[in-house]
Amino acid sequence: MINLAQRDISHSLGKFIVTALGVGMLIGVVLIMIGVYRGMVHDAMIVPNDIAADLWVVQKDTLGPFAENSRLHEDLKYSLKGFLGVDEVHPITFQSLQISHAKKPIRVFALGYDVFSGYAPYTLNVGRSIQILHKEIIVDTKTGFKLGDSIPLGRETYTVVGMTHKAVSSGGDPMVYLDLHEAQELQFLFSNEQIRNDRFRGGNSVSTAMVNTVVLTLKEGFDAKTVAREIQRWKHQEVYTQQEQSNILTKNLIERSAKQIGMFTVILLIVSSVIISLIIYTMTIGKMKEIAILKLIGAPNIIITKMIGQQSVLLGILAFIGGNIFANVSANFFPKTVILIPMDALKLFLVIIIVSILASLSGIRTALRVDPASAIGG
Repeated sequence: MINLAQRDISHSLGKFIVTALGVGMLIGVVLIMIGVYRGMVHDAMIVPNDIAADLWVVQKDTLGPFAENSRLHEDLKYSLKGFLGVDEVHPITFQSLQISHAKKPIRVFALGYDVFSGYAPYTLNVGRSIQILHKEIIVDTKTGFKLGDSIPLGRETYTVVGMTHKAVSSGGDPMVYLDLHEAQELQFLFSNEQIRNDRFRGGNSVSTAMVNTVVLTLKEGFDAKTVAREIQRWKHQEVYTQQEQSNILTKNLIERSAKQIGMFTVILLIVSSVIISLIIYTMTIGKMKEIAILKLIGAPNIIITKMIGQQSVLLGILAFIGGNIFANVSANFFPKTVILIPMDALKLFLVIIIVSILASLSGIRTALRVDPASAIGG
């Protein structure tokens, strides 16, 4: 039996391939959008994973430094150290800064920590850690700076002594790391003019001895939630476990973006289905004579249905292959992280097969309505 799918493809190979590539572009965009979501989740967890805390102590009635403004007095670290089960206590500040590189503005996310505590909330790629209290900084390679470069910040100029790789904030901004006290001055200290104005208005100077969170590591054998409840009871601050802080980042902050990406993905799949349906319908209309002849010589409907379905599925498979190639080639050109994993591609492949089968129904319905007598009348 003549396979009309193979025959039609061989007679219009160029048209079929171009159509498959066009649909493949849409499928590639779907893969990229899934990869963007996975990249957002990955980026959101880089800083918390590097900090590697058991507990996050933040300002009462706030969700923590990644979700909203949180301010604590730095000296809280001394009383937290006295709680049973607490091993290490590290005050940390976070702030967004704008720096300039090659006359281009770069938005970065700065983390301030006590450089002499032996604690390092990052993984160095090259260089060394900060060894003096002033004018040294660690930056991510994404900023474009190199070891030894100078970066003006506030009233000082900092020298790059170390570099991380692919360390970004939840918003995708590259990370930089400073000594805690310098970071506090950048975040909490006003200009001389502002201080004079505040004094003239009867206000007091703002203390820079503030932090955004105090992170704790616990001794082995102590339950994080139990220690958290004790701190909440006696210090009247919000305390989150590492898992709870992760949930705030991945659910509260990314959930809306995830829903938006999901809606776009569904829309693109619907558009792909419509395009495949129209192409299969057009191809079916173009070979109505051959279908009528098949029915005239006694070919059962299942044979005709199978041939049109094969053509639709083949179009979907070629489109998926093209889309997969397109997604993997273009993923590295996006400004934010795009993570493509085989399992997502496999799930999308199954969806494309189902979409292709559904898209063939209009062509099958038209073919089955063909009058065999039209083969003679033509």
